[in-house]
Amino acid sequence: MISVVIPSFNEEERIERCLVSLTKQDFPRNDYEIIVVDGGSKDKTREIAEKYADIVFIQTSLKVGGARNDGSLRARGEIIATTDADTILPPDWLSRIKHNFSDPDVVMLYGPVKPIEATIKNRIYLFFANCFAYLGYLTGTVLFTLGCNSAFRADPFKKAGMYRVSDAGDDLEVAHRMKRIGKVKFDRKLFVSFSMRRYDQFGALKSLYEWFYIVFHGGDAEKYQYTKREYR
Repeated sequence: MISVVIPSFNEEERIERCLVSLTKQDFPRNDYEIIVVDGGSKDKTREIAEKYADIVFIQTSLKVGGARNDGSLRARGEIIATTDADTILPPDWLSRIKHNFSDPDVVMLYGPVKPIEATIKNRIYLFFANCFAYLGYLTGTVLFTLGCNSAFRADPFKKAGMYRVSDAGDDLEVAHRMKRIGKVKFDRKLFVSFSMRRYDQFGALKSLYEWFYIVFHGGDAEKYQYTKREYR
């Protein structure tokens, strides 16, 4: 079984398309579960999620990494896949994940992203981001994983301590810990559609600068914060 863990916070406008994409997988519905971990939304996020998900509950741990951890602890699957409430998954997402984990040495899997808001600017940004991720994987220098498109073998992930709870960079940090346990694999065809709304709203360069600033300050910084930021 694959357990799909989805953090959410005030995502009533977008979570349904994410969950609908998960119901249209070329993968038996009995072989995966959907877990939505909500950060205390004030809108109809949980109400919408309950129409599609197997489990919906309010997180008890802090931040997005904590929500993913809470969901992982409730998961029944041998594989835990993580995505975001504003992401859209292609029909073969789960089947590709299962295929990659047929290699018993793989303990973590991740893939590239393409923009939902497919402007030329956003396509260029993500083209370079994907190239950077693949180059980092090939050289073994930076495992540029994203929580919207990652999967783990459940037991090693839990034994490794799961996500470190921080404001940014937790998805990179967990990949380097998982690498000490087994193989971390990048599948260039494991695409998901990624929302660029935060970059459109706040500016790509400014958003990247804030992300790097937080990461280089240990994952948390008083100057900038991502947690529960309001997006259009």
